Amino acid sequence: MSNRIEYSEKYMDGIYEYRHVILPREMAKGLPKGRTLSEQEWRGSGIQQSRGWEHYAVHRPEPHILLFRRPLGTDPVSGEVDPELEREAKQQYQQELAMNMHK
Repeated sequence: MSNRIEYSEKYMDGIYEYRHVILPREMAKGLPKGRTLSEQEWRGSGIQQSRGWEHYAVHRPEPHILLFRRPLGTDPVSGEVDPELEREAKQQYQQELAMNMHK
């Protein structure tokens, strides 16, 4: 059933990058209710992502949609924030924000 898991594109603000993961409804029924999942729990359910992601919120109207975030500049291999990657990611975010404001 893990081949039916859908992953959003990543999006960001000035602090985090985000993505949401859409599980098949029948798969979501087996997950703990009313709390976020540990990395071991979400990986054990078949969700596959690089390191550093945190399940940070439960979307109550649609509990089969899991919301994830990680700090900008997180190294996807180690899961740790790399200061240089963080600086580059924040700079890119500011440039994109400036471009969008001038459209």
